[in-house]
Amino acid sequence: MKKSIVALAVLGSFAGVAAAQSSVTLFGVVDAAMRYTDANGKSVYSLASGGNTTSRFGVRGVEDLGGDLKAGFWLEGAVNTDTGAADSAFWARRATVSLISASMGEVRLGRFKTITKITVEEFDPVSATGLGSVYNLYSTLGATGLNTSRTDNQVSYSAPANLGGFYGTLEASAGEGTNELNKSVGGRVGYKAGAFNVAAAYTEFGTNKKFKFMSLGGSYDFGMAKVSGLYSTNEFGEHSQDLYTIAVTAPIGAGSVWASYTDASYSKSNAKTVAVSGDSSQLAAGYVHNLSKRTALYTTVSYIDNKAGANFGVNGAGASANPAVVKDGRSGGFDVGVRHSF
Repeated sequence: MKKSIVALAVLGSFAGVAAAQSSVTLFGVVDAAMRYTDANGKSVYSLASGGNTTSRFGVRGVEDLGGDLKAGFWLEGAVNTDTGAADSAFWARRATVSLISASMGEVRLGRFKTITKITVEEFDPVSATGLGSVYNLYSTLGATGLNTSRTDNQVSYSAPANLGGFYGTLEASAGEGTNELNKSVGGRVGYKAGAFNVAAAYTEFGTNKKFKFMSLGGSYDFGMAKVSGLYSTNEFGEHSQDLYTIAVTAPIGAGSVWASYTDASYSKSNAKTVAVSGDSSQLAAGYVHNLSKRTALYTTVSYIDNKAGANFGVNGAGASANPAVVKDGRSGGFDVGVRHSF
């Protein structure tokens, strides 16, 4: 009897070790906002999903393979809180499998964000989400079917975190499908130490006529406020776009207030080509009040002024939740919402 008890205790301890070596986590964000937008004298009231953080649902896990090696997976999809529907392919936000080493870095395979989009998010107070997203003014310059945010069939390598503050990533996406812009290659380098952070990233899409996307950003946290700056440039054939952003975030009580200004200018080297963009500027601000570690109330206000044929709009030009924005038109809006993460 005693031997049986000892045997069961030993087996139980081994089971505990095995369980500790692997884990699976369900996670997500539910975010909804009451929103008002206006353009060209026409207004729309709506319930918007992801006003502060993209609503999502995901599952991720990691297994300890022994020594310095781990395996991980990550499946994540966007969910429209206002309708309950999935946003495009269900796992379109992320679908990856990885091999991870603390001393050697991470090799990741699947669908994920481009390193240029990650850099833009890093130095935008709202991580390129909602009415105040700096991505509202980013143009694909007529590159049909191009997605600069995420790529399919991606292979990436990220350097380990023990490089004295330096970090970096290399990535490439196979050119599968009929659109040559599905193929991409890029790299990112950065340095972060204490309150200081700086990064530069470059991604090139396509094989023949290439779309080139570069971002350079930096920030410093003074304690009473965090100041950040971002410069991005897009180029496609004869067309190019330069964008400059300056932003500040400051803690206030249980929350934080933020503001950003972005200026976008367009040019083309061949006067005979058709213009595909224009000049624009965006002024945005907001406040986030944390009710707990997982729940927050927020409000955002944003205003876009277009010139030289531009038709950018708050939360994306031509979006169904916004009035249509005409060339050289103006658009603005504000929302009030709640965000809960789990």
